[in-house]
Amino acid sequence: MLTRLKRFYEAQMMCPDFPGLFINPFYFARKGLYDGVRSLAPSVRGRVLDVGCGTQPYRRLFLTAEYTGMELDTPENRARKRADVFYNGQTFPFDAESFDSLVCSQVLEHVFTPLEFVRELNRVLKPGGYLLLTVPFVWDEHEQPYDCARYTSFGLFALMREAGFEVIEQVKTMADIRVLCQLVNAYLYKVTVSKSPYLNLLSTLLFMAPINLLGAAARFVTPSNLDLYLDNVILVKKIGGE
Repeated sequence: MLTRLKRFYEAQMMCPDFPGLFINPFYFARKGLYDGVRSLAPSVRGRVLDVGCGTQPYRRLFLTAEYTGMELDTPENRARKRADVFYNGQTFPFDAESFDSLVCSQVLEHVFTPLEFVRELNRVLKPGGYLLLTVPFVWDEHEQPYDCARYTSFGLFALMREAGFEVIEQVKTMADIRVLCQLVNAYLYKVTVSKSPYLNLLSTLLFMAPINLLGAAARFVTPSNLDLYLDNVILVKKIGGE
């Protein structure tokens, strides 16, 4: 029973649906990412590499039999035991043009040399292959001190072109009143978080769930604004193939 509850809670943290409104302080951020990735997932096929895979929360969205998760080689990442391959932070341990598709979610903002990193993504991808990438636009500093950048759509598109990619499709997540509700909850979480998961859950229920519910309702009576959003979710294609 406890194991099932833990799995349910973990799923609601990364891929939330209705219950997540009540227990996830980052509901709008995680919901926007999940929906954005799901909308572009059909283009991710063949042999897939998930760069900076973490706990591989979106793996089930990709209909492929060959899926490799790769992480930076650190003691913390090795302790998680969720990655299949580890790398040194510079060169991926694969030959050129090894993969049909790539996934890279919420990693680019932690990279201090983004052009070199994106060129490495390009190197291991086959010509004409797709990269599904997510990166924040509006968000607080996190995973300090390894938080280096935020990306507008224009800056992200320019970076992709410089590295040899063509942008095929873009999703701007939560480009409406929900972006403000999420920032309020991010603030409340940072000022109330404790070492006790039970107190954190209680704080979410008391203080953050009402704001989630307010944002979920207010989006229907307030205008959208594509200039202010939480995350970029983009699908790009490696130039040089059909």
